[in-house]
Amino acid sequence: MADGPDTSLAPIGAVRRTQVGREATEPMREDIRLLGAILGDTVREQNGAEVFDLVERARVESFRVRRSEIDRAELAEMFDGIEARRAIPVIRAFTHFALLANVAEDIHRERRRAIHVAAGEPPQDSSLAATYLKLDKADLNSATVARTLTGALVSPVITAHPTETRRRTVFDTQHRITELMRLRLHGHAHTADGRDIETELRRHILTLWQTALIRLSRLKIQDEIETGLRYYPAAFLEVIPKVNADVRTALQARWPDAELLTEPILRPGSWIGGDRDGNPNVTADVVRLATSSAAYTALAHYFGEIAGLEEELSMSARLVKVSGELAALADACHEPVRADEPYRRALRVIHGRLTATAREILDRQPEHELDLGLQRYETPADLLADLDVVDASLRANGSAVLADDRLARLREAVRTFGFHLCGLDMRQNSEVHEEVVAELLAWAGVHPDYRSLPEPDRVELLASELSTRRPLIGDGAELSELARKELDICAAAARAVNVFGPLAVPHYIISMCQSVSDMLEAAVLLKEVGLLDAARPEPYHPVAVVPLFETIDDLQRGASILEAALAVPLYRTLVAARGDSQEVMLGYSDSNKDGGYLAANWALYRAELDLVKSARRTGIRLRLFHGRGGTVGRGGGPSYDAILAQPPGAVNGSLRLTEQGEVIAAKYAEPRIAHRNLETLLAATLEASLLDVEGLGDDAGHAYEVMDDLAARAHRAYAELVHDTPGFVDYFTASTPVGEIGALNIGSRPTSRKPTTSIADLRAIPWVLAWSQSRVMLPGWYGTGTAFEEWTTERDGRLAVLQDLYRRWPFFSTVLSNMAQVMAKSDMGLAARYAELVDDEALRRRVFDKIVAEHERTIRMHRLITGHDDLLADNPALARSVFNRFPYLEPLNHLQVELLRRYRRGEDDELVQRGILLTMSGLATALRNSG
Repeated sequence: MADGPDTSLAPIGAVRRTQVGREATEPMREDIRLLGAILGDTVREQNGAEVFDLVERARVESFRVRRSEIDRAELAEMFDGIEARRAIPVIRAFTHFALLANVAEDIHRERRRAIHVAAGEPPQDSSLAATYLKLDKADLNSATVARTLTGALVSPVITAHPTETRRRTVFDTQHRITELMRLRLHGHAHTADGRDIETELRRHILTLWQTALIRLSRLKIQDEIETGLRYYPAAFLEVIPKVNADVRTALQARWPDAELLTEPILRPGSWIGGDRDGNPNVTADVVRLATSSAAYTALAHYFGEIAGLEEELSMSARLVKVSGELAALADACHEPVRADEPYRRALRVIHGRLTATAREILDRQPEHELDLGLQRYETPADLLADLDVVDASLRANGSAVLADDRLARLREAVRTFGFHLCGLDMRQNSEVHEEVVAELLAWAGVHPDYRSLPEPDRVELLASELSTRRPLIGDGAELSELARKELDICAAAARAVNVFGPLAVPHYIISMCQSVSDMLEAAVLLKEVGLLDAARPEPYHPVAVVPLFETIDDLQRGASILEAALAVPLYRTLVAARGDSQEVMLGYSDSNKDGGYLAANWALYRAELDLVKSARRTGIRLRLFHGRGGTVGRGGGPSYDAILAQPPGAVNGSLRLTEQGEVIAAKYAEPRIAHRNLETLLAATLEASLLDVEGLGDDAGHAYEVMDDLAARAHRAYAELVHDTPGFVDYFTASTPVGEIGALNIGSRPTSRKPTTSIADLRAIPWVLAWSQSRVMLPGWYGTGTAFEEWTTERDGRLAVLQDLYRRWPFFSTVLSNMAQVMAKSDMGLAARYAELVDDEALRRRVFDKIVAEHERTIRMHRLITGHDDLLADNPALARSVFNRFPYLEPLNHLQVELLRRYRRGEDDELVQRGILLTMSGLATALRNSG
């Protein structure tokens, strides 16, 4: 099969646009050239001239492809029949270049922001400084702000992801390279200890080259837990407390009588080790490991900070006064050598009590233990109270400048992280709950066949069970392996709550929630392990039950399910016990896989509108949890725009969202970048909560009707391809590496929820990842072009309607902008290479021709609606990225196709499999949000 239509980047203007402003981007290109040259030298020195020449020839030819000087088939021929041992260093070279290009781009963003600040320009949108100016201009009253920000929470939730396979050494080395490039940014040629920066770059790039990018064995959940926690010492422990303190100070200064943010607004979460939906590897031991490792990370940080304070607060009682409370605290330390050092003695007491705490609650002990035989801290509040005594004494006696440094950071960290560090969400599929609860009810003699009951009878029975304290089973119950495993996992969660505090496991999420009984079944399991007691005068319910609505149909019915649950007196009592607060999770991934990009986005918006109305009718406070992936096809895209694109009332001071895959490293791998991205989440949440950002006014109803029609058309077009085209699943399986994602050592989770070839049962991550690897990016755009074209051609003036919505409505403009971003990363010429893997030529033509036609149609409609010839006209940063790095992706795609072909022919060479995995990792690194 020939290359086919090449609707890649050059024809749509990205190249032309990035030529503009070349002077502004020259420093970034200089950084890329420097890092690329060092990498090239390293490849030549370590692997010889032959490998270097092949890499260099591939690089040069890739740029010739971009300039349309040669056909890409000529480049592909370079790799025909290449030995796997020769292919791997080429793959590694281009993968490392992508990683180093990420560093250069991140440094350039810092450079551009510094230039804006130095020029005295107004703060940029998505910064808190810009948000404060907007809030000041809005002249909001204290009562409104206080009401809106009651219980305010912004929570990025870290999840495991199969494409984030980088090892810790690679992670750390990349961070050191970033720090060196940052020094160069500020004009330094040497490090603080006098080392030559370029020599240090060569040393670290050599380390990178000599370190394996991926593990040879399949990633285990234990590895994923460690990977997720690495972001805390890398950035979160430093940055999150600072951001919390800064935001609280800024808002309290503006509305001093509103008592704002009495609890930290920014609190991270995790799914790693608690999400067992379709993952048989999650066990009770894994839950214990996840929660105890998180607690260890928190307490280890506190030990280090307290040891630092002991060194710093050396003041003598002969020279300073101390408060009576500080003196009393210090009296518990009887070390004569420190008799004259009250602050050090007080800190030794805190140190000793924290040691006692760690010995009682942790499975392994941090460094800096100090056994003074003191009692443990029962709660983080007790630890904070002692730190507050130190703070108050310093401030009362002329040492506020000392209190405002390490001590202030530690106090804020304890407020934010407690003993638990981050909340571990539990998640399981509703079908599993149903099966397990049915077994428990049968064993207890409550009902022999719960699953045969109609929904009203199920709800009545479950509510009755929840109103009693009687457990369904005792210690001697004979249960199936599944039921015992589920109960053991819930018991491990109960232990974490009891040991580390109620925030250790704050939520229990029900995947594929489709009814009230689905919610109550989860509540029964929580009751069985002591995490729910509705019989108390004040019901005990520390772990919130959270329905997750995922498919298009479930999103449309979500509000009615929630209202029906709240109409059950028992459940309403439980919600009241949690301050009349109810969280609902929205699934971006499965809704997209179910109905396509436009239909899913609109279903989510409609669901939010309906849920907001339901919350107002029932008098509850709604918090939405957005299950976004890194890629646009799974709800990804710029967070600031996405949050502002929420419907009115949907944010309301609180927001939780998942962070996945390569996006986590891109956003949170080091403090400065983490600070910027966390600030963006907060800025958008404040604006979406306190300002009118929808912009439709009285036209909202008509705009919604337009979107209803467009979404229905897009859904039909998507379904016609994905669900109704004969042989589509075979085409998808053959033309993408989806099968290899499951067969190779990528992630701990199976690619499907259950053994099946159905698209419906395939997990969203491999669905999107596979299309990204093949450069089709289908989940991020397919069906949208047909919907726009059909609707606008049916009646005059309709194109103008869409153009107006694009200008005025953040939701619509964000949908188009995100779609354009993913299409700019697509490449139908490369996709044609993957299509050649489909042996059935008729099937290949039938599916691929539809994809190409829709791709062209969607680009054309985007141009007509937005007025931009360039897909990336509104995103110059991505335009720079595409221009500078995408030629380096070309060899990775060609080599992946070549190795897939051999793997499927039965070549059992381990190097072929490793090469495929390396290309997946390299492409994921380069695309930055591919799964």
